[in-house]
Amino acid sequence: MLNIVKNRRIFYAISLAVIIPGLIALVLWGLPLSPDFKGGTLLEIKFTQNIDKGQIVTIAKTKNLQVEQTSIQTTGEKTYLIRTNPLNDAQVSDLTLALKLKDPKITTLRKETIGPTIGEELLRKALIAVVIASILIVFYIAYAFRRVPKPASSWRFGVSAIVALLHDVLVLFGIFAILGHFFAVEIDALFVTAVLTVIGFSVHDTIVVFDRVRENLNKGTSTNFEDTVQSSIMQTLGRSLNTSLTVVLVLLALLLFGGESVRWFVAALLIGIISGTYSSIFNAAPLLVTWQNFVEGRSGKRKP
Repeated sequence: MLNIVKNRRIFYAISLAVIIPGLIALVLWGLPLSPDFKGGTLLEIKFTQNIDKGQIVTIAKTKNLQVEQTSIQTTGEKTYLIRTNPLNDAQVSDLTLALKLKDPKITTLRKETIGPTIGEELLRKALIAVVIASILIVFYIAYAFRRVPKPASSWRFGVSAIVALLHDVLVLFGIFAILGHFFAVEIDALFVTAVLTVIGFSVHDTIVVFDRVRENLNKGTSTNFEDTVQSSIMQTLGRSLNTSLTVVLVLLALLLFGGESVRWFVAALLIGIISGTYSSIFNAAPLLVTWQNFVEGRSGKRKP
């Protein structure tokens, strides 16, 4: 039988092997922010003729507008979402007229210009939302597990859950920093929704394991804290994997058939769900043991 708690350092190392490249990417390249955050203009155009992204880029260049091919998304049949730097009404009109020369019957489905100030405000609020959610989770878990028997501490449960949560957020941010640099993927407002969803899922999965640890501590099935945590993980392992697998299968279907407009939102959810399942089983609960051993080691109570 796999002893997850005994081999916890291996699983910590796997997490670090995933997180560290992402952190390096974040430091070197940062998050690939879309116009939703840094400001810009979004134009969704429906064509009646077959036209590819390269032709749109060429047409934009004739009007001295910088449009990258990677900034154009297919949102439907002969329909494209064009992302550019902030354009004024005259520039939008020039681009639309130039496109009409290629296809006189084009339809503008969407036109939005987001100023840099609004984008910065949205980013700030998104970060605040993540921080507040994390703090509230710590207090909620600490309160919910307040009657957990010694030597466990309800605050350790709360902080361990947040460490697992931060693990998932860092994995998600790091992977998207890499995708942004090499594949020009941009994160938009939907990415914030994905992050908050992943946080909720991660905590839910972690609490399932923690609740079984609490039950076993109350039952006194073992006087050894490490053995109690290990048995609790194994008792909930099947449930956690099966629950996550059903979600992953749905997300894979959406990723394959959901269309380009939601592709990276679904990809973010998929990465976060897989990471959340891993961290709940292989990081959060073993971290309780690591912390408990550290406390006992400092007090001289740890058994040899």
